[in-house]
Amino acid sequence: METISTAKAFGGTQGVYRHKSEACQCDMTFAIFLPPQAEQGPVPVLWYLSGLTCTHQNVMDKGEYRRLAAELGLAIICPDTSPRGQDVPDEKDNWQFGQGAGFYLNATQAPFDKHYQMERYISQELPALIEQNFPVDLTRQSIFGHSMGGHGAITLALKNTGRFKSVSAFAPIAQPSTAGWSKPAFEKYLGNDQAQWRAYDSTLLIEDGHRVPELLIDQGTADGFLDDGLRPWLLEEACKKANIPLTLNMREGYDHSYYFISTFMDDHLRWHAKRLFA
Repeated sequence: METISTAKAFGGTQGVYRHKSEACQCDMTFAIFLPPQAEQGPVPVLWYLSGLTCTHQNVMDKGEYRRLAAELGLAIICPDTSPRGQDVPDEKDNWQFGQGAGFYLNATQAPFDKHYQMERYISQELPALIEQNFPVDLTRQSIFGHSMGGHGAITLALKNTGRFKSVSAFAPIAQPSTAGWSKPAFEKYLGNDQAQWRAYDSTLLIEDGHRVPELLIDQGTADGFLDDGLRPWLLEEACKKANIPLTLNMREGYDHSYYFISTFMDDHLRWHAKRLFA
């Protein structure tokens, strides 16, 4: 593992690291913030999964999480959103597919199946690497994310029962199997058999019996992707049918940007900390 950078912040350390990934068959980069409490022993972990076009850096630069994470004693891990590199298949003119748009799934279709194994990377390889190299307590971990990353966070929590103490999302893609900006990607990554898509769709996973104890979602009413891409009411309906407690905050006038995310970041950190330290 290569250290790209480290910087002190709020008594803790913000680091960025690179390593060779077996799952994605390329070099992968991630960021981790360790609070000052990590100097005394392992601390709980909160994973943040970013959205389309993003890397680890967007939330690291704009998310404004370090002050409160340091106060609460939380490690914040920010993985990349896809495999990267010249050998990784891509559509450079399509921001909704390829590099920067891995959708946190395991591709089954060539040529994408060689590299686009993001679910395996996030759920298996990266946690093992981090546990070996940083003072974290993976018996206490939670997950959240934004947009495509909100979709990823919810699906991972639904499929890994008991792993995450809590899950939340900012403006998640509620039903990617039918949304205009994700359905074409599913076809390329997973093929035309839509039965295979169900494993990466929050509403369909819930319909198929997967559960989380509760769910917190913040969504801006001025989000330009609300009606066509995000559609939180579909997730609300699925949770209602499954008796999953859902807090859906429709935030008046907020858009899809990090101005929105940073405004409500503290709410999510405190919500997760309450469950991680319970």
